Amino acid sequence: MRSDIVEAVNLIAREKRIDKDELRDILEDIFLTLIKRKYGDSDHFDVIVNMDRGDVEIFVEKEVAEEVEDPILQISLKDAKKTDPEIELGETFVEVVQPDQFGRRLINIAKQTLLQRIREYEKRKIYDEYSSRVGEIIIGDVHQVTRNGFFLLVDRTEMFMPRSESIPREELRRGDSVRALIKKVIEPDNNDLVETDEDNFRKRKNRSTPDIIVSRADNQFLIRLFEIEVPEIFDGIVEIKKIARKPGERAKISVESMDKRIDPVGACVGMRGVRIQSVVRELNGEKIDVIAHSNEPEIFIQRALTPAKAIRIILNEEENLAVGIIPDKDMGLALGRGETNKELAQKMTGWNIELIKESEYYQKSMEDEIDVSEIPGITPAIQKKLKDANINTAEELKSLGLQGLIEIPGIGQKTAQKILQLLNI
Repeated sequence: MRSDIVEAVNLIAREKRIDKDELRDILEDIFLTLIKRKYGDSDHFDVIVNMDRGDVEIFVEKEVAEEVEDPILQISLKDAKKTDPEIELGETFVEVVQPDQFGRRLINIAKQTLLQRIREYEKRKIYDEYSSRVGEIIIGDVHQVTRNGFFLLVDRTEMFMPRSESIPREELRRGDSVRALIKKVIEPDNNDLVETDEDNFRKRKNRSTPDIIVSRADNQFLIRLFEIEVPEIFDGIVEIKKIARKPGERAKISVESMDKRIDPVGACVGMRGVRIQSVVRELNGEKIDVIAHSNEPEIFIQRALTPAKAIRIILNEEENLAVGIIPDKDMGLALGRGETNKELAQKMTGWNIELIKESEYYQKSMEDEIDVSEIPGITPAIQKKLKDANINTAEELKSLGLQGLIEIPGIGQKTAQKILQLLNI
């Protein structure tokens, strides 16, 4: 028999793209629940739902008896023979139950239960689909901008990007198409705290759909963009070893090649910078420093301070401290705006970094009588000649002057002038 409920469900199935077999199972379960409510038991009942025809058929197995003691499970021989003239006592008679016998009240309950079950199914389907896609990049359209963040639509599924997960000072408007990383999927009705701003949280109770949190500020988003733009990274030939980022301002990544024939930095930058510029545009102009990874702390720290070039890195392993000697003119580059460059270098290398101007370092060396072996730029060969002449400190070098240095065996006028330049004299 055709059922209005089945027809309504077919419309919902087409609209929400829900599998018909799943809906059929839901409907059969709901009708069995109605049977339990009306008759107290559903063991002898069978429900068959045909989604294509919009039919629902309900059958109950009854025993053919001489006297009917239980009308739900028994039928008289006389009544049974009206349908099947050849039936005998003790045999099983299958009777069709009309859905309208349940009454309006139970039918309304069935409709409400159906809608609830469909919502639960839809929520679970969304959660299962997107929880397995955490870490993927999606492309969505901004459909609502709020004080706390942005709501995106991806294939009719709503996602939320908190302000803290967006790129600072990036202007997104309704209708804009943006890329973002699926960062987290929160189960519906799971009263987790969801961060929506740097200092604000909201608690969403009885959510109708899962919270799908997406991000453009997460480090993983930058990694995924490089995987898209740089085939060598996607194929595993070039590996991103370390990453430090301040969204919207600057990012640093260190890369290493598994193939000695391939330059990892050049692969990431691309011909005329085309690859890295594509990533920069996606990140709203965020500056990106790509450096070659090194397991040598001095070399790695020096590279991490890019775009500044340190003259020398002095390590104190006990205190996990690295002192960078920076040319006076490059101190601004080494620090960066708001000391961003220094902070990112620290985050990437894991060392506490202290930056000192070259002039201040030499001034300090005069006061502390720094050893000649610690003076940047003096080669080991020259150091040996100075030691042989019993010259051990920068102060002793300065007291000699140009003429005194020339008198040292093996040091000519040009070398002497270079030493004095290194001493800032």
